[in-house]
Amino acid sequence: MSSESVDAESKVSGNQANIPARIRRELGIDDGDRLRWHLEEDGSIRVQVIQQRSGTFADFDGYDGEEETDATTDHDAWGVETE
Repeated sequence: MSSESVDAESKVSGNQANIPARIRRELGIDDGDRLRWHLEEDGSIRVQVIQQRSGTFADFDGYDGEEETDATTDHDAWGVETE
């Protein structure tokens, strides 16, 4: 995107401003994402999009192996050496 041209405009209402749809689509901004605002020395504003993660295991597809596991036993025995 060129910093010289106007890509889109929005109007401030109270303490809120809408992000134009074109900008949201291009930057992949979804509900729940955060915007981090940086005020530059020259008076311009830089905005960083912080993508929301839905949880610690958001990208985990699950166990795809054939070996059966017993999570309780395996968890309780973690790091314990048996003789």
